[in-house]
Amino acid sequence: MLHNPVLLEESLAYLLSDLSGAYLDLTFGRGSHSLAILSALSQQGELIAIDQDIEAVEYGRTHITDKRFSILHGNYSEAESLIPSKKFNGVLFDLGTCSTHLDNSSRGFSFQSNGPLDMRMNNTQGLSASDWLNHAPETEISEVLYRYGNEKASRKIAKAIIEARNKTLLKTTFDLVRVIESILYRTGRTHPATKTFQAIRIHINDELHHLESALASVKNLLTPKGIVAIISFHSLEDRIVKNFFKPDVSFFPKDIPLNISVSETFKCIAKKIKPSHEEVQKNPRSRSAVMRVFQKI
Repeated sequence: MLHNPVLLEESLAYLLSDLSGAYLDLTFGRGSHSLAILSALSQQGELIAIDQDIEAVEYGRTHITDKRFSILHGNYSEAESLIPSKKFNGVLFDLGTCSTHLDNSSRGFSFQSNGPLDMRMNNTQGLSASDWLNHAPETEISEVLYRYGNEKASRKIAKAIIEARNKTLLKTTFDLVRVIESILYRTGRTHPATKTFQAIRIHINDELHHLESALASVKNLLTPKGIVAIISFHSLEDRIVKNFFKPDVSFFPKDIPLNISVSETFKCIAKKIKPSHEEVQKNPRSRSAVMRVFQKI
């Protein structure tokens, strides 16, 4: 199943200020936004994409042979080092998971199909969700579920995970789903495992810290008057984006250097743009999307 791009027309309308310019897609996925950007650019235009998923990179190199396009393997927080001294007219963030991740049971992102409990965006390194869940302390699991998933039953679920893994290790997505369903019952449209799976995915991939680091590098990636468009899919991401461009950046970790007030470097040109009713009907996964757009001064 191909990935359905969210807020495609809206993001391109803001992003493409110069059709002969250079652009950066920091979250390639399966290239839906990249292909649309290339279709709009002139022959003098250029697009570079980055993705931490090696499968996405291989897909891009195989399926997009346009000479104006290149793709690099790495986390978007590494963009400055991957593309040193390069300046772009526009930078795009399409955060969250790609539809192909959710639809591929072997990646372990979805509670709707059974597969290895992995959840790593870059499955060539780091701990899988299974590794972490089978060894982490109960208090750590509870804290992650509450902090990144806003799961009110985080303590009960963490306790149930410990009890389950003491009998047999959690190896598949359905192993985890069964534990969650022993604590929570489905009462509406939302599956009881939704918040737990989101929280574990964010933790395993250290998503919020990488987002903070990537945002801190944007000012060095853009030309004057360059545009950054950021599409978020949950409140934690959107809060980081919104707060980043405010004068007070004290919430950032000390290891992320910010040498100038961000509000002096950018101005907001579009905030909290949401998908149309028609788009949500066609692509229900888009319903939680929010886009914010900023211009470098």
